[in-house]
Formats: sequence, structure tokens, C-alpha cells
Amino acid sequence: MEKIIPKKIYDTIIIGGGPAGITAGIYLARKRVLTLLITRDFLGQVAKTGLIDNYPGLPNITGPELMQKFKEHLKKFEIEILEGEVVTEVRKKDKVFQVITFNKKSFFAKTLIVATGGEYRKLGIEGEKEFLGKGVSYCPICDAPFFKDKQVVVIGGGNSGFQAALELAKYAKKVYLFEKSNTFRADEVLQEEVKKNPKIETHLNTELKKIIGGEKVQAVIFEDLLNKKTYQMPCSGVFIQIGVIAATSFLKKLCKFNRAKEIKVNPRNFQTSVPGIFAAGDVNAGKYKQIIIAAGEGAVAALSAYEYLKSLRIK
Repeated sequence: MEKIIPKKIYDTIIIGGGPAGITAGIYLARKRVLTLLITRDFLGQVAKTGLIDNYPGLPNITGPELMQKFKEHLKKFEIEILEGEVVTEVRKKDKVFQVITFNKKSFFAKTLIVATGGEYRKLGIEGEKEFLGKGVSYCPICDAPFFKDKQVVVIGGGNSGFQAALELAKYAKKVYLFEKSNTFRADEVLQEEVKKNPKIETHLNTELKKIIGGEKVQAVIFEDLLNKKTYQMPCSGVFIQIGVIAATSFLKKLCKFNRAKEIKVNPRNFQTSVPGIFAAGDVNAGKYKQIIIAAGEGAVAALSAYEYLKSLRIK
């Protein structure tokens, strides 16, 4: 195999432009660490969230507004940013990591911080893939205005599902929220808001079976898990909010993962099973997936990478 001689070696490459990646970038830039941040965009899941009222100091801010503030803060510092690129593979060569993008560009670094977050979890039912963009959506913030005065269905009884229902209720005529289990997992504050909204109707023990239509979504078929009966409901949109899957496929078998394909890390410094690779935010195996936690983990990962780089210099 032909030996690749890198023209430039960064101290750190950050993969991901969400709260964890941006915070890591800010911390490393302040340490004057030669850093490259690679990201498809500065949106991620946060920018697809409606009102956020649990980020300290910024009450009642929208997801897009918060991410814009993150981005503006990052760009005040000297840091190289490659936007519009997707990392497809990471290789380890001796003591250097090679990062390869979809466009076959290669970059090299002594340390990596993986902060790629997650991808929307799919239901895997008939009609989901076929009607994507034709009534099926994973982003209520993006698509809610298209369903003005229409009837829509939201799948998922967690915070995302309840937030989606509240966002859609601003436009839709009626919102039905389905949850497969016998209890809702959303925060009490969100549940109280939904109960007060006359446009939203919630249903437990309800499983979506099929999405049907012509050129666009026209109805859903669902099962009442208590009486084992199947029903058909007319609707124009289906918003699927059942969680995310960690975006780790580009790492292949380089690191150790849990069953959910989340990266296992040392909770003290967020280093992975590979020395020099750190993972912060929703991409790692941490229990709680919150914006403020992702940002904090990004800071810890950055400081840990900085300490690791200092140890390399000493050696």
C-alpha cells in the first residue's frame, strides 16, 4: 500500500457542529490549539427544536436562534472550519488519525473529538420511506407551516413528540399524538401544556402500522394495543419523533460501542477506547441527551484533548 505523507497535521480535528463540537472548538481556540472543525452544517437536532426554556441564561429561545448564537460565538476565534462536508471514515496511522470525507478529502490530526450527535430513528413501517417529503417528516420546525389547517399525526411520547405536537398545533387544525407504551415520558411541564391545548389529542397504547396515500399522505393505519383492533385515520402529515441513533458509522470498528452503537467513553475525560479520540454529546453512551450536557461534555473533551497533546510533547 502506498504510504500517505500528510502535508499538514492538526493538533485536533473536531467532527460535528452541534453544541458539543462548537463548545470544544471555542475551548481549543482559546488554548491556541491548531484545530479544524468539520461539519455538514451548524443545525443538527437543536436547530430543529421549537422553544427551549431550560438553557440557563437564555429562556424562551428557539433552537435555530440558539444554534446561531453558538455559531457566532465560535467564529469570534481563530479556528479553521470546513462546512458542508460529511466524514465517511477515520483511520489510525501510527500516531496520527486520518479523517476522510464524502468528497474524498483527507485531513490529519494528533487527536480527534467526535461530536456528530444522532440521526432520527425510523419506524420501519410501510409507507414511511415512500412518503418521506410527501407528508412524512422528522422535523416539525422545518415542515409545520406546510400543514396549516390540516390534520396531522405525531408518533412518540417523549419530549420530542410533545414539543412537535405543540409546534404543529400552531398551524394544524388537529394534532393526534400516538405513543406505543402505556405511559408518556415527556417532562411534566410539556405534558401540562399539551393537555391545555384543545387542538392536541393524545393516545397511549397506540401503534402505527402503515402510512397510505397517493402522491401524498392521505391516512394512517394504527392498532389499539388494548383491544387489538385496527383503525384508519385520515391525515395529511406524519411526524416521527421516536428518538435518535448515534451517528457513528464512519468510525466502523475503531472504537468500542454499546448495543445502541453509542461510543463508550471514560466519564472523567470522555476519551474513547482509542487514546487520542474523545467523544462528546449525544454520540457517546451518556445517559442524558440534553443541550447543556452536550456543551459541557464538549468543554471536557477539549480540555482532555489539550492535556493529551501536552503529554505527547513531553514524551
